[in-house]
Amino acid sequence: MMVERHLHIITHDVPWPVDFGGVIDLFYKIKTLHQNGVNIYLHCFVNKRLPQIELEKYCVEVYYYERQTKLSQFSFKLPFIISSRKSDKLLRNLQKDNYPILVEGIHCSYHFYAGHLADRLTTLRLFNVEFEYYHHLALNEKNLFKKLYYLHESWLLKKYESKIAKKLPIIAVSQEDVLMYRQLFNAIDIKQLPVFLPYLTPTGKQGNGCYCLYHANLSINENEEAAIWLLHHVFNDLELPFVIAGKNPSQKLEFLVQSIPHACVVANPSDKELHDMIAKAQINILPSFNNTGVKLKLLNALYNGRHCLVNKAGVAGSGLDKACTIAEDADDFKT
Repeated sequence: MMVERHLHIITHDVPWPVDFGGVIDLFYKIKTLHQNGVNIYLHCFVNKRLPQIELEKYCVEVYYYERQTKLSQFSFKLPFIISSRKSDKLLRNLQKDNYPILVEGIHCSYHFYAGHLADRLTTLRLFNVEFEYYHHLALNEKNLFKKLYYLHESWLLKKYESKIAKKLPIIAVSQEDVLMYRQLFNAIDIKQLPVFLPYLTPTGKQGNGCYCLYHANLSINENEEAAIWLLHHVFNDLELPFVIAGKNPSQKLEFLVQSIPHACVVANPSDKELHDMIAKAQINILPSFNNTGVKLKLLNALYNGRHCLVNKAGVAGSGLDKACTIAEDADDFKT
């Protein structure tokens, strides 16, 4: 008789629909564990994304907790991404049994940092080296208030990560992050586990594509800056069709694209539309301004597209460099 397996999973956001990179690993991990007979008790923090009935197909229970994003949650001791997810209700629900816990992202790790569940079998899934990620956000931010916020968050995150690294076993998405945690934070129990994906085999089409494609969540400043850099420095004097696709492009980006006749923006494409664009592109061009984590948009392009043109930061620690063409400056990208 098979022993029943139970697992609490805490996610920083609602992992459905799977419409941005940050939830791909979350959702497909839940689905895979369910398919392998694990009884999942899912705990989601809610902000802009609403509760989803779809998740009940894969979980015994789904709990939702409102993320507290008011200024009163701002702290000089805890990063805001963590202080805004301190939930006593979550703690009470976890204490109802003694099942193991998977914490998805340090965003949800406060109760383990504070020692409230020290006797529980718990593993922390690391999305990025978060302090580095926020430092890169600050470097690419033009708004002074946001820049100061990102710098403050990065400073607090570095202190927080140095402590949480010694409190829990950790699984990171990239070898680069494993090395960073070992060298900088003296983490002992940290290993790499690749992201969970919906793709099983590459499906890239034969023949030539019609255009070059950059796709990303364009509401993230760093991604918008990458798109603008491509417009100004690569496609400024290349008369190749260039498509920028993604969520919530700014008016600034749409205005800039109008000045280049062979470029266009596709705003908020559906999953099917984006998949079709990736498949039809000759080159998926994906420069990155930070080297943390694994770029899930790159994995999407590798499995479903033809050629991928990236820089070193886009593949650092991922092991994907041999599957891509690497360029480092505008001239490299052009040639």
